[in-house]
Amino acid sequence: MDKITSLDKFRVPIGNQEIELQQIEYASGGVPFLRVRIREHSRFTIFDIDPITAERWGKQMQEWARKIQEPQ
Repeated sequence: MDKITSLDKFRVPIGNQEIELQQIEYASGGVPFLRVRIREHSRFTIFDIDPITAERWGKQMQEWARKIQEPQ
C-alpha cells in the first residue's frame, strides 16, 4: 500500500484554490515523490514530482518571489 504524508495545506488568497503538498512513497519502492494537489471547486490537478524537479521548481519560485517583493 502506498504511504501518503500530508506536508502542508493552504488556500491561495486570489482565486481561493486549495493546495496540498504531500510526500508519496509507493509500495513498489523507489524514491519518494512530492505530490502537489490543486483543488479548484470540484476539479483537481495533481502533479507527482521527483526530488530533482522539486528542488529546481522550488528555487525558481523563491527567486521569483524575492524579485517581485524587492522595493523598486
